[in-house]
Amino acid sequence: MDQATLVTFMVYLLGILLIGVIMYRMTNNLSDYVLGGRKLGPGVAALSAGASDMSGWLLLGLPGAVYAAGLAEAWMAIGLSIGAYLNWQIVAKRLRVYTEVSNNAITIPDFLENRFKDHSHILRVISALVILLFFTFYTSSGMVAGAKLFEASFGLEYQAALWIGTLVVVSYTLLGGFLAVAWTDFIQGSLMLITLIVVPIIAINQMGGWDTAVQAVGDISPGHLNMIEGVGMLAIISSLAWGLGYFGQPHIIVRFMALRSPKDVPKARFIGTTWMVLGLYGAIFTGFVGLAFISTQDVSVLGEYGITVVMDNGVQMLDDPEKIFIAFSQLLFHPVIAGILLAAILSAIMSTIDSQLLVSSSAVAEDFYKAIFRRAATDKELVWVGRLATLVIALIAAVIAMNPESSVLELVSYAWAGFGAAFGPTILLALFWKRFTRNGAFAGILAGALTVIIWGGILSGGVFDLYEIAPGFLLNLIVAVLVSMAGKPSTGVAEEYDEAVAKLND
Repeated sequence: MDQATLVTFMVYLLGILLIGVIMYRMTNNLSDYVLGGRKLGPGVAALSAGASDMSGWLLLGLPGAVYAAGLAEAWMAIGLSIGAYLNWQIVAKRLRVYTEVSNNAITIPDFLENRFKDHSHILRVISALVILLFFTFYTSSGMVAGAKLFEASFGLEYQAALWIGTLVVVSYTLLGGFLAVAWTDFIQGSLMLITLIVVPIIAINQMGGWDTAVQAVGDISPGHLNMIEGVGMLAIISSLAWGLGYFGQPHIIVRFMALRSPKDVPKARFIGTTWMVLGLYGAIFTGFVGLAFISTQDVSVLGEYGITVVMDNGVQMLDDPEKIFIAFSQLLFHPVIAGILLAAILSAIMSTIDSQLLVSSSAVAEDFYKAIFRRAATDKELVWVGRLATLVIALIAAVIAMNPESSVLELVSYAWAGFGAAFGPTILLALFWKRFTRNGAFAGILAGALTVIIWGGILSGGVFDLYEIAPGFLLNLIVAVLVSMAGKPSTGVAEEYDEAVAKLND
């Protein structure tokens, strides 16, 4: 790596760690650590939600998928754009209001327990278990992405790259909690957006224009130009179904809970949706143009960065498509700018890992340690339990990520489906249906999570090639409604629901 690139990259890392140290001094209790005291403005909340949502998948997984398979992968971006908008439109304001009315709930398991007056703690426990299970895989995907970045950028062995990346992101999350995560996500989200717009534009310009790039892609693989050719209905439904996942992602919807006021939702929705659309389509163009660029340009220098180029049917190709953005950073830009672009990739990775670690640690501290084992725990004690949980969960995720053949996209898709199917219908029904019961919520969460585990891990072929989030989401919804109809809500649930609805209209 060029010395200037390395210096730029290290300055960025030190800046992020400095934010963690500053926010450490502002973190006094568990509410500060896991929710920032409900003080986020609309801009920070929106970019923090977007950055924590997209992860290394946006700069590695999605461009890599488009590079390998073409515009057929764009269906996923359409589904995600629609889902993100509806999440802000339907869930954000109601969840912000309802969690405050419901005994000021600061985590999703906390909200579900309070919402249904569940004194048995069964909802809190099952929700926390689902969070820990799927976030371990989700966090692992980010660590794989981080290892690929350090491996390609610094010429490190995969295992060494994995542990260095893990150390960086755990450090500031451990120190600063939610405020450090939110503000670093804001900076990282801004950097991600700028790079995703700039990189494909410069690549297209260097190739001689858009028509030249499209012609080159068409010469290599005409199917890359068509969103429909060779794509079955199940594949399209599966890609669009990614949008269903938004309603149940704890690390995203917790940003709604942290907004300083429900009145900030419209502005945050506009900022968040704009960021999402521009970022997704920038990633698509990066992968699409990358195929043309790598096949027609002299890219021999990539070998110096550990990026392997192979010949496939006479066409020059990357051995690992998920490294296309890293390749562009080294091929197109001055070393200082390359350092900034590599920092953008690390930003995407860290912005999701930190949020996932934070939600997971809050599940351990608030939903297990305090709720089940030590109800008299002090705020200082809970913060330190959360920090210890952050460290342990990160270590487990890093162990899962030790396989260098792991795919970022595959790990993300499994965890995304798990959360979307387990929590998506549950959150929607909890916010919009007064008749929803504790037993209905429990049965629905269990049905959704188990469907994803069984469908995605055991069944395959034929109709079972459908992305597991679709059957999981549907089964959760059906089971939750049927079980709720067979019983009735606990005392006080309907009254609190009415209070939340009334406050929405204030």
